[in-house]
Amino acid sequence: MSDVIFSIILPVKNEGLNIKATVDSMLRTAGNIPYEIVVVDDNSEDRCCSFLAGRPYTMSAVSLVTTAGLGAPGARNAGAKAARGEILVFCDAHITVPQDWLDRLYKSFLLPGVSGVSPGIASMGNPQAVGYGQTWNDRLEVKWLPRPSGMTAVPLLPGGCQAFRREAFETVNGYDRGFKVWGHEDEEISLKMWLFGYSLYVDPYFNILHLFRPRHPYRVSMEHVNYNLLRLACSHFGGKRLASALSLLKDQKDFEKTLAEVMLSDVWEQRRDYLTRRKYDDRWFIKRFNIPLQTAGLRGEVQIL
Repeated sequence: MSDVIFSIILPVKNEGLNIKATVDSMLRTAGNIPYEIVVVDDNSEDRCCSFLAGRPYTMSAVSLVTTAGLGAPGARNAGAKAARGEILVFCDAHITVPQDWLDRLYKSFLLPGVSGVSPGIASMGNPQAVGYGQTWNDRLEVKWLPRPSGMTAVPLLPGGCQAFRREAFETVNGYDRGFKVWGHEDEEISLKMWLFGYSLYVDPYFNILHLFRPRHPYRVSMEHVNYNLLRLACSHFGGKRLASALSLLKDQKDFEKTLAEVMLSDVWEQRRDYLTRRKYDDRWFIKRFNIPLQTAGLRGEVQIL
């Protein structure tokens, strides 16, 4: 058994001073739980991770993995591969965490049936604005959930900080290995965890602070985002839900090109694997969390899927 309980994985791409502030915050507040920090520098151009070569970082629990521009999902998977912990904590590289946050997270995972946890995610610019897990609206757009009264099951764990048991993460094959650059990777793995029979919760008893930026410090196009959503739908959705996702995206720029690229990928092989191994289908998920995803019926009426 590993001597590390938590592996905190930080994918980084041109983060400037944010990554140092994040690492420093974690080193100050870790508490007594054995942990490591795995920084994944995904081909940054601003040398934002160069500080890790100096003391005190070389003497700390921080390690550096370099990758050649895999994108956020791929960098997270690379970090998981290098990690030693029993619980994998994937965080954005622009957050700060409260004192003894890992102790609080550890207590959450001691509860029966808990496979994944997120804390409350507060805005660094406005700490009173806090989201407690996420769901989808009728257009598959992410919607933040209000504060619950206690540990509560939620459909989607936000990517700013989501922790999974290693066993569950590996069983579902981690983040989708065919995703591009950025977009929907946190939603896809959350959906996949539920379909495979795992349960995800939000712990409202502590918050992290997240820097919500007006733009990415690297190129992200809507083509990447739409590709990932189409791949998610093709991997997991039944006929009506898949048709609904296609309908929602059909007016997007270069839709036909993006759709063709997804169709010619390995997505159907992945779909067959997931349908064989999962415990629940997507209809169960939609009903379980009362997600109002809709589609046009054969005669034009609207149906709840």
